[in-house]
Amino acid sequence: MTNQIVRTRMAPSPTGEYHIGHIRTLLYNWAFAKKYKGKFIIRIEDTDRERYVEGAVQRILDVIADYGFDWDEGPRVGGEYGPYIQSERLDIYKSYAQDLLDRGFAYYCFCSEDRLAKMREEQKSHGIVSTKYDGLCLKLSKNEVEKKLKANSSYVIRMKIPRNKTVTYKDLILGNVSFPTNDIDDQVLIKSDGYPTYHFAVVVDDHLMGITHVMRGNDWVSSTPKHVLLYQAFGWDLPYFAHIPNIKELGAGKKLSKRYGAVSAREFLDEGYLPEALLNFLMFLGWNPGSEKEIYTLDEFVRDFSVEKIHKTDLVSFDRNKLLWMNSEYIKKLSDKEFAKRAIKFAPKNASIAQLEKIASLLKSRIRKLSELSTIAGFFFDTPRIDKKLFGKNYRKHLDKAYGVLEKLEDWSLERVNKELMKEVKINGFKTGDFFMDIRVAVTGAKVTPPINDSIVILGKKETLKRLKELI
Repeated sequence: MTNQIVRTRMAPSPTGEYHIGHIRTLLYNWAFAKKYKGKFIIRIEDTDRERYVEGAVQRILDVIADYGFDWDEGPRVGGEYGPYIQSERLDIYKSYAQDLLDRGFAYYCFCSEDRLAKMREEQKSHGIVSTKYDGLCLKLSKNEVEKKLKANSSYVIRMKIPRNKTVTYKDLILGNVSFPTNDIDDQVLIKSDGYPTYHFAVVVDDHLMGITHVMRGNDWVSSTPKHVLLYQAFGWDLPYFAHIPNIKELGAGKKLSKRYGAVSAREFLDEGYLPEALLNFLMFLGWNPGSEKEIYTLDEFVRDFSVEKIHKTDLVSFDRNKLLWMNSEYIKKLSDKEFAKRAIKFAPKNASIAQLEKIASLLKSRIRKLSELSTIAGFFFDTPRIDKKLFGKNYRKHLDKAYGVLEKLEDWSLERVNKELMKEVKINGFKTGDFFMDIRVAVTGAKVTPPINDSIVILGKKETLKRLKELI
């Protein structure tokens, strides 16, 4: 794609938990860098101090790592373009803002929040939906500005947007995108607290860190002209821009909502989705290989990924049922040992990895996510509560006959258990389904479980007879 060394980045903001959509965007950036033997950078954008959440930086870095990603530069690993946390780069932003002030591309604005609020309300009353700063402080003389600065008046630094021009940039996905500068506000570059705004810091950092490709959600399309104007003001080369589709709920016209289920990257892992299944699912939210292939490893995705195959659409659907199916396919493929290792955190506290490995073959094809383990297989570890409404009308007779047969068994093997119980069904003229359902309910407490005979063989003779006896 380019003779440059490809450098992509992901820049989380610690204002809350990391969204599953951010993982999708990170995946695309990470894969693109890997494909072209480039570098993937993580930068923490923590300049929004009002919304800053304590501890969020570490949680974000942890969940990115838990999804299986590494990064070449950034927090925890360092790099030659650091620091990689914006709050540690304030002097850098101030110096570049001063450069724009000195060259007439920016100006001081001393307007109070109260004046700005009234200005916006007045513009709205005239039918202006997208309100903009009215440029009052542009009229201040140099002496007036200096007097206010000496008086320590509160200020922000704004960019002076040129009027009656058109900003055009090339998007690798959307093609040429143009915006009239008259629709662009004189954006704030440095806030009154001394911190840069996102729009200013992202341009300075992307340039200084040598970012070649900016791949992000298409909700940033309308903000990109602001960034382009800053690149032009500094005389810097533009990176390649690529705006990818945002994610929405299936059948809805809006972004993911907690009303439908998990939305944070950590929540999905906590619900028992495998990270490799989640990544495979996310690959297809905005990209398609042009084939019928649906199951992809990360290495295969890196090999086949290309910007040209990213969809030119605003929104793509997050099909939660499709994710469940894909997760179940990945669970089936786990070895019994790996299943036990992954499932232990979802099992009852008294469970062991050895026990889970023993029942893995019964469970892998029956659960869609690991959090279902306790519901489906909890009876292996704890005596279940029995709702007698689940039994059939002849349950006492069924359980009594089953107990009698099983108590005499010395060979506690699946073959022998199957044979002797079926023999009892025929001798007594029981309905097979009713007989085994009553045994299932008595032993497991539920009507839907792994195969009952396999289960009681694993559960053991002593525990099985104990549960039957309590109900006879």
